[in-house]
Amino acid sequence: MRFDILTLFPDLVSAVLGESIIGRACKSGAITIKTHQIRDYSTDKHHRVDDTTYGGGMGMLMAAPPLYNCFQGVKRDRAQDGFTGTSRVIYLSPAGSLLTQSKAKELADYDGLILLCGHYEGIDQRIIDELVDEEISIGDYVLTGGEIPACILVDAVARLVPGVLSDPKCHEEESISSGLLEYPQYTKPAVFHDRSVPEVLLNGDHAKVDRWRLEQSLERTRERRPDLYEKYMAEHPEPEKKKRR
Repeated sequence: MRFDILTLFPDLVSAVLGESIIGRACKSGAITIKTHQIRDYSTDKHHRVDDTTYGGGMGMLMAAPPLYNCFQGVKRDRAQDGFTGTSRVIYLSPAGSLLTQSKAKELADYDGLILLCGHYEGIDQRIIDELVDEEISIGDYVLTGGEIPACILVDAVARLVPGVLSDPKCHEEESISSGLLEYPQYTKPAVFHDRSVPEVLLNGDHAKVDRWRLEQSLERTRERRPDLYEKYMAEHPEPEKKKRR
């Protein structure tokens, strides 16, 4: 899968996505991440990419020409690389729909994503109208730019791509993906600061371990995310019955 990120701060994006699992996936060829400096496509001698807004108001707005030119540059770069797969253009914006695990799964079905990172007061609406397929937000708060949201989206989507994680179960059975929050987990030593690992995890009975983990996930979700709990129980009434046995 290919990710093209239009940004004013490519070094920031590369620093975040060049490490750990995502970085290794890039090196292995499981995914491709390319950053594109929007300023390189400005026709202004000072490489300006912003201007004042029509109608007045505080702050500057990213102008349409350099964004459009950068997008065309991405298209040319993809053509040179022989990329012909399905793709979607996303603008990271607080006005967008919320990024969820189901949305990440949906986006992982594409062969490529083009991510546009805004700054200042945002971007000229005409770019959104002409080029953008979808606006996505990572939460109900305002950030200084779209780079961090773009990195989060790439991380969430890329780990669903075959070959990025060692085993599909790594994301199929984990917190949120399963519909429940994850159960508590422990490693050595068995006792730490007078706190012991639950006995059920030490007895080797995998059926009991699975039952305990389900109970813990249900209880934790019910207490912390009742919205997820209600949705899960509506779709999976059997787990609660098993828990009561």
